[in-house]
Amino acid sequence: MSALFHLDRDNSAATLQQQIREQLVTAILGGYLPLDEPLPSSRGLAKSLNVARNTIVLVYDELAADGYLISKERSGYYVDPDFLAKKLAGSERSEPTSDEAVDKVDWYSRLKVQPCTQKNPSLAHSWQSYPFPFVYGQLDSKLFPIDNWRKCWRDAVSVQAIRDWTSDRYDSDDPLLIEQIQKRILPNRGIQADPEEILITVGSQQAIYLLAQLLLDKTSCFGIEDPGYVSAAHIASVFGAKVASLEVDEQGLMVDDRLNCCDALYITPSYQCPTTVTMPLERRRALLNKAKEEDFIVIEDDYEMEMNYDTNPTPALKSLDSHDRVLYIGSLSKTLAPGLRMGFLVGPRALIQEARNLRQLMVRHPPLNNQRAVALFLAQGYHDALLRKLARAFQQRSEIMAAALDTYLPDSYTQPSGGSSFWCELPPHIDAAELKRQATKDGLLIISGDSYHFAANLPKNYIKLGFSAITPEAIEPGIRKLARHIHSLEESK
Repeated sequence: MSALFHLDRDNSAATLQQQIREQLVTAILGGYLPLDEPLPSSRGLAKSLNVARNTIVLVYDELAADGYLISKERSGYYVDPDFLAKKLAGSERSEPTSDEAVDKVDWYSRLKVQPCTQKNPSLAHSWQSYPFPFVYGQLDSKLFPIDNWRKCWRDAVSVQAIRDWTSDRYDSDDPLLIEQIQKRILPNRGIQADPEEILITVGSQQAIYLLAQLLLDKTSCFGIEDPGYVSAAHIASVFGAKVASLEVDEQGLMVDDRLNCCDALYITPSYQCPTTVTMPLERRRALLNKAKEEDFIVIEDDYEMEMNYDTNPTPALKSLDSHDRVLYIGSLSKTLAPGLRMGFLVGPRALIQEARNLRQLMVRHPPLNNQRAVALFLAQGYHDALLRKLARAFQQRSEIMAAALDTYLPDSYTQPSGGSSFWCELPPHIDAAELKRQATKDGLLIISGDSYHFAANLPKNYIKLGFSAITPEAIEPGIRKLARHIHSLEESK
């Protein structure tokens, strides 16, 4: 029976006990274990797998409690035939006849919305296998405080905590997390908000979707920065809104009469996505005046709100708003973990209540165990310490990146005052999408600028280089290798 097990003692994220359980379940459901013979004794199987006997005992006991096994006195554990019969009966599927196949529903004709037809950037899910991952939105695992995060998770599964988050809160969020965002996160951006003006979301993406569904329809015009975060435009399109492509310059979104037709704008003033420029205070005030005069709403996505190397960062647009026209979106994904999907929305109480009502129709609320763990991470000061660590690390990587670009691709960028990426201009005749394809084959992951274009006439010779995932030691050789590819494309023209 030991041949059924393949234990990974070095690289697996699962414990030996978890691996043994998973492989036993697979063997049971696959019919590989005879029903009339007992499983090996815990002592015998432990010896053959070179694990502690108690590990096998715990696995057998768990599988018996879950109905996979039955225990017979003085005989041992057997596969429960009734359990297996029910599983097999439930998994049987009859093959459709030719007539049935012809009569199948044509689902493409039924769909009222087909989001898959919209272009989305490839983020290369296997980025960790590349030696030079200049990707964006991922984090070098060495920077994450694993021990502190584990402590918070242990506290989040205490008896009292479990009693708190296992109940159905219907549409409300963890009060501790709301308090930490209200008192610890928002004041750093100059924002004051009541608890009723804060909503937890499944990342900033859900916040954008909720606002689009509440504010837009076929009669609406939705303005986006271009280049910009095109997923916001795609979301607006789902609800039939017209999307206005708005120009940006070295100070971010240009405030002019092209904004007059908009019912709502989506902007990233702290570090414009993707150019990384920061909108100055004067233009922020001009934008707020324009919003009041033309009666439109501004959605501010402060996606890298804490990653500032400047000692006097520009305050959030929301902090300057005295007319309730700015809806503020924040994210903890960039500093904690992208896969955690933890964001928040700040706005007037009436708007937040309707967003809460809409959210409960979709998911009720983000998982409360995750909310409690993040709340504890904030409350115990681990997040503040992490931000200081990330700021030092990102500033170091930013300086290394700037030095490498000065050497190999001079005059291609403007160094940002924060964030985790550079926006680089290549020679005019270089197609960044083609460069990306060639560079990927050589272990380089970059983001071509067309991933951020909504209009069709924007230049194709820009790339975005992230440095949050790549190690400092790999930045210079990676830029050197990238420059060789660019020069090769130049010579081929």
